[in-house]
Amino acid sequence: MNKLEEVLATSKLNELIHKKEEDEKNCKIILMILAIVGAVAAVAGIAYAVYCFLTPDYLEDFEEDFEDDFDDDFFNEEDQV
Repeated sequence: MNKLEEVLATSKLNELIHKKEEDEKNCKIILMILAIVGAVAAVAGIAYAVYCFLTPDYLEDFEEDFEDDFDDDFFNEEDQV
């Protein structure tokens, strides 16, 4: 009986060890996937920042031109007399 119990205990121990190895393998796979997603997100963020930095702001020029023309169109009644 004692030998049988030792064999069973050894087999249970082996199962636990193999299960732990499988869990570590799954963790490594998940970690690799998250690392790849993080790298892609970082590259996309950098690309967007560079795009925003290098793109000229045309709206500023438009607003400045519009303000100059807008001031010239209106006169006070006192100025016309």
